[in-house]
Amino acid sequence: MSEANARPTPPNDKIAADASADETEIHGSRSSAVDDLVNHIRGLISEGGLKVGDSLPTEKELCERFHAGRNTVREAMRILKTYGVVKVRPKVGAVIIDERMARALDLFAFNTLEVSRDTFVDIQGFRSLLEVASVELLFERMRDEDIADLHRINRELLTAELAIDASEVDFRFHTRLIEVMGNKAILDVYKIMKPVILKIMIKAKTLQTFSTITFAEHSEILDTLEARDRTAYQYKMKTHLDAGFRHFEDRKQQEQSRG
Repeated sequence: MSEANARPTPPNDKIAADASADETEIHGSRSSAVDDLVNHIRGLISEGGLKVGDSLPTEKELCERFHAGRNTVREAMRILKTYGVVKVRPKVGAVIIDERMARALDLFAFNTLEVSRDTFVDIQGFRSLLEVASVELLFERMRDEDIADLHRINRELLTAELAIDASEVDFRFHTRLIEVMGNKAILDVYKIMKPVILKIMIKAKTLQTFSTITFAEHSEILDTLEARDRTAYQYKMKTHLDAGFRHFEDRKQQEQSRG
């Protein structure tokens, strides 16, 4: 072999270390090693005070720091990317991001391809727990500026050009109501449900329905908030949430219609 084609030979101890790490991945508990490394990197982020935009150590540094093989590090990074925690950028490496909510939304959307009557009952029942049963918290925290903002959002239903646009406005109205509670965890859970809530809205309403019936029902709900009438609010909101029930088939009917 000519001197020009010769390549530097890595030290024997490094070759042995890499071989040992890769052999552990092949013959040992690969999934366990990856899970452990994911937890280590998450700990590095939280305990090291790293924030969005900061860079993680390089692949080589992670291998050395956690005594892991390259394949294990790459798989752990793939999982963290799926979680929406890191993003690999050219010439920069792995950078910390926070797209966890977007990933949860994508997962929820994938798992709600069809909306049955059972789905409607479950989702609207959960919404009732938040928007109806929490009446005391809502009335305690509701301010005039919140009501004015809800009126502004509701008026957008009158100018929406497509049903999908109107459904987005409808969802924003209810999300704005949830925001009044001042609980970020509840708001995040509600937003995760957005894909199936929009499907329910689109299935049960037309563009004309949004601009007439939905607009009127929202207006009546806002009237009860302005009057501080708790009983009327609960009745109007519950009636509003249950209105689309007749548009949904149960699972047996869906199966029969497909058969």
